[in-house]
Amino acid sequence: MVLKPDSMKPIYMQIADWLEDEILNGHFKAHDKVFSQYQLAEMFNINPATAAKGLTILVDGEMVYKKRGLGMFVTEEAKQLIFNKRKNLKLKKLVTDLVTEAKQLQVEEQELIDMIQESMKGEGKQE
Repeated sequence: MVLKPDSMKPIYMQIADWLEDEILNGHFKAHDKVFSQYQLAEMFNINPATAAKGLTILVDGEMVYKKRGLGMFVTEEAKQLIFNKRKNLKLKKLVTDLVTEAKQLQVEEQELIDMIQESMKGEGKQE
C-alpha cells in the first residue's frame, strides 16, 4: 500500500483502512498478531504515534485486542465488524451519492438499477 499524504483522509485513517483491508482479504485471521506501531512506522516511513493512532481505531472498534507485552491480535468478530461497518457507513453513503447524482442527471430508477446490475456482472465499462 502507498500512503497518500496529500489525501483528504489523515494518514492514521489510511493505516486503519489498510489494516481492515488486510483482515478482509484474509492476510490476518482471528487471533493473528498484527503489525506493531513501530513495524507500521518503519513500513510506511511515518511517526510511530501516527501508526498507533491507526491501531487505536481498530482497538476502539473491537477489531483487534491487546495482549499486554505481546502485541495486538485480531478478534474473532473482526471480519464481520468490518463488513458491517463498511456496508452501513461507506456503502450507504456511496449509494446515496449515486442516487443524488442520478436524480440530477434525470436518470430513471430502472435505468439506474440496470446500470448497477450490469456493473455487478462485470460488464460495466469504465470511462
